[in-house]
Amino acid sequence: MQVSLATLLFAAAGFVSAAPQDNALIARQNQNRPVPNGQCCVANTSLKQDACRVNGQNGRCVPGGNNCGSRLSCVAQSSLTCDNNVIERGKSLCRANFPGGGFFDGANRISNLNQATVN
Repeated sequence: MQVSLATLLFAAAGFVSAAPQDNALIARQNQNRPVPNGQCCVANTSLKQDACRVNGQNGRCVPGGNNCGSRLSCVAQSSLTCDNNVIERGKSLCRANFPGGGFFDGANRISNLNQATVN
């Protein structure tokens, strides 16, 4: 089987061009606020439920979950529990899972998402 150099170049260009589009989509979801990339969200800028990236995965800015001081934590979707019936800042309410059960709500540990402080 022969693969031309042009085919390889077009395939590589496709992969490279996908990343900026993904970041642009996330920025639009955040209403053009910066898209955090890492364990903590942007101080005094990120809002609860903003989209973020952590360890190469999509996530959300939520209170608690990482050691970020007063900043929101960027938590991967796989480590969140969400309630589609409760809306916070235009998106479903999500909180980071607490090891051993329950959820982080800032410095508090809650056992049910109905106990979360929503704003």
